[in-house]
Amino acid sequence: MTPVGHKRLILTRHAKSAWDDPTLADHDRPLNDRGRRSALALGDWMASRGYEPEEILCSTAKRTQDTWAMIAGAPLEVRPLLRLEPGLYHAGPDKMLALLRTANHPTVMMIGHNPGISEFAALLPARPPLDPDFRRYPTAATLVVDFDVENWADIQPGQGSVMDFVRLDGRR
Repeated sequence: MTPVGHKRLILTRHAKSAWDDPTLADHDRPLNDRGRRSALALGDWMASRGYEPEEILCSTAKRTQDTWAMIAGAPLEVRPLLRLEPGLYHAGPDKMLALLRTANHPTVMMIGHNPGISEFAALLPARPPLDPDFRRYPTAATLVVDFDVENWADIQPGQGSVMDFVRLDGRR
């Protein structure tokens, strides 16, 4: 949980998706085996650090929903409100910020797609993490950033403090 007067965003790019069925529309692609392993590991990583989202803003794409379903299998103490947001499907940073400003809980997780998510992540913190993978934001990459604001509607780019950044793309 975040302190009163603080907001925490857990910003996640979906895990690796499958490309083996050329008849599937992009929106309908599921996770592949590596993606499922990465999402499970991400859930365990979040639980081990006490990153407990109370509200999930998730793209309606199958791979983002699958990513959340695998994360939710971790031993998280909080069962968050899940908001499936069609506007997050391939959203740019402006749309992502507008959706985040509608959040209602202190700790929010947003699950989306590149290139918008990497651009959005780069806008949020006052100082980005020094990780060389931060700018490309690979699959299953997750930024945890805190804001010293009373309401999500008040956040501005460059206002966040990076608490963590992890890349769990299943290649390790």
